[in-house]
Amino acid sequence: MALSMRHAGLVVRDLERSLAFYRDIIGLKVRARMTESGEYIERVVGIPGAVLEWAKLECPEGSLVELIEYKKGMVCAEGPGNAGAYRRGFSHVAFTVLDIEDMYRTLEARGFHCNNPPEPSPDGLVKVMYCHDPDGIIVELVEELKK
Repeated sequence: MALSMRHAGLVVRDLERSLAFYRDIIGLKVRARMTESGEYIERVVGIPGAVLEWAKLECPEGSLVELIEYKKGMVCAEGPGNAGAYRRGFSHVAFTVLDIEDMYRTLEARGFHCNNPPEPSPDGLVKVMYCHDPDGIIVELVEELKK
């Protein structure tokens, strides 16, 4: 039985570029950062010769997102482009934001792909949009509306 969710991990091509997105635009705080290599990490990830750098980012309420850049030991087989929401496995990461309209304008101004402008849900409780981070990973943004 799981006690709690520890974090969600996202593999990225360029940690600095991804930090600029998740830290500077989304507003997460860097909690820890480290480079790992050696037998332990090779066994854990199952990749001989793995060298990786990660950063754990924290939301205000305490949940964590881990960004991982493989420096050695991994070749990304995926081509460039934005991921489809229909693929199996990890689909997206979602964040609650205070001002989704401002976030949308910021993302558009910085050249990030947004599937849609903020869209009110049929029940009127939230506004929702999908955008893509620098690696094409889907990021869902949700603003809770006052009723």
